[in-house]
Amino acid sequence: MVDSISLEVFKNLLISVAEEMGVSLCRTAYSPNIKERRDYSCAVFDSKARMVAQAAHIPVHLGSMPASVHAALEGFDLEPGDMVILNDPYLGGTHLPDITVVSPVYDPTDAAQLIGFVANRGHHADIGGMTPGSLPLSQELYQEGIIIPPLKLASRGTLNEELIQLICRNSRTPEERKGDLAAQIAATKTGEQRLQDICRKYGPDTLAEHTEALLDYSERMTKTVIQSLPDGVYSFKDFMDDDGLSDQPLVINCTASIKGDSIVFDFEGTAPQTAGCINAPLAVAQSAALYTIRCITGPAAPANEGCMRAITVDAPLGCLVNPTPQHGVAGGNVETSQRIVDVLFGCMAQALPDIIPAASQGSMNNILVGGHNPLTNSPYVYYETIAGGMGARPTKDGLSGVHTHMTNTLNTPIEALEFQFPFRVNRYAIRRGTGGAGKFAGGNGLIRDLLFLTQAKATILSERRRFAPYGLNGGSEGSKGENALLKGGVEEVSLNGKATFDVTPGDILSIRTAGGGGWGQMST
Repeated sequence: MVDSISLEVFKNLLISVAEEMGVSLCRTAYSPNIKERRDYSCAVFDSKARMVAQAAHIPVHLGSMPASVHAALEGFDLEPGDMVILNDPYLGGTHLPDITVVSPVYDPTDAAQLIGFVANRGHHADIGGMTPGSLPLSQELYQEGIIIPPLKLASRGTLNEELIQLICRNSRTPEERKGDLAAQIAATKTGEQRLQDICRKYGPDTLAEHTEALLDYSERMTKTVIQSLPDGVYSFKDFMDDDGLSDQPLVINCTASIKGDSIVFDFEGTAPQTAGCINAPLAVAQSAALYTIRCITGPAAPANEGCMRAITVDAPLGCLVNPTPQHGVAGGNVETSQRIVDVLFGCMAQALPDIIPAASQGSMNNILVGGHNPLTNSPYVYYETIAGGMGARPTKDGLSGVHTHMTNTLNTPIEALEFQFPFRVNRYAIRRGTGGAGKFAGGNGLIRDLLFLTQAKATILSERRRFAPYGLNGGSEGSKGENALLKGGVEEVSLNGKATFDVTPGDILSIRTAGGGGWGQMST
């Protein structure tokens, strides 16, 4: 029998499974990107492959992970000890560096009784492709790295070592890939054990009864909040700076239709899919929609697939947020996802003008550097996203130097970065005066300057270099971001928001991130 107390107990039990998976993944990972920046996510699914719990990890991962799990199950009848691995963006993935591992979980007392699934997703710092870091300025998916359709990583507990070798051989840093894959496998096994512990204590029927109740509860809570919003049709549009191959801006347009206890996000009018790498798979757009609604509902509704039952996302096939295979998507997951949220928040600000904040920095400011490390006599790949200004809120200023919206990672500590890679951090500071003015000011961006000690190839994938983060209710825009390369520490060369270039010893790469928009008019 389900009551309010037992529902709360099971909610937290299942969340704890995902959280412990994350701890296992973090502590056993090999790359700074996972062990330091925590660029990974974990979730728990019921026996019908519906997400019932997630850890507080990366929003763009978690909202899209159900699509990966469903894709993983389509071609297999999974048995105890099986694992499936995939990263194909057109089969439930997001972009190629994000590798997902899915495993079934069976009743520990009855090997024929399926009780659920566990899954985790980790961003691998390099999985091949045309430039180090696997987020290139590509023209097709094949240029971005190795494509992994759903494949058996393990069968009845026996790992597919040949598959692991194939994946690692396609990376510039094979030992790092091997270590991170081992960490994902360990996290999966942790999740299996913990979910079985719950089943062993309460029984499979009680577990199934409560997962069903949790999904229904989240649906009711989400619909209750949506029903409290004013019915109406609210439209908003914003622009991507460019696709990295041309300087043509690309519009993202959305109309949010609220009627009763449901909401439809329609992306009709969005730019067509583009030749560059910023196309976003539909799963990313759905993830952004879920994130937007969860920001409004707050923690009252448990984060699970029941929340999506009140939300519909329509996007024309062949548009920027629902591309056809095999268009490049490396930047869609990291950059376009942020602009989708800006657009959805712009829609919701019309319905909830006293709740929705101004636009945050709107970029993950991806930096990727690859080369040879003379200290270790081995290749290296460095990947990082850099924080910026949060948009001002209706009751307070925005925060400075934080990751916002679809990302939730940390920075790489300077000590770890300088230990692992052949460059130095010359400057890491708040970029004062970049938050938009208003009754409440937007948060400031950051400045991060990297001094290179060896020759390397670098890629920047960033946004908000041409179109500033918007303010709301009379607040000013935040300052746009900037990228620059200092040759010899003196001559400053302005870089595009998306660029690949060579660096030599003594060069300094300066990333200056955008500030958040202001909220409300300043009093005179």
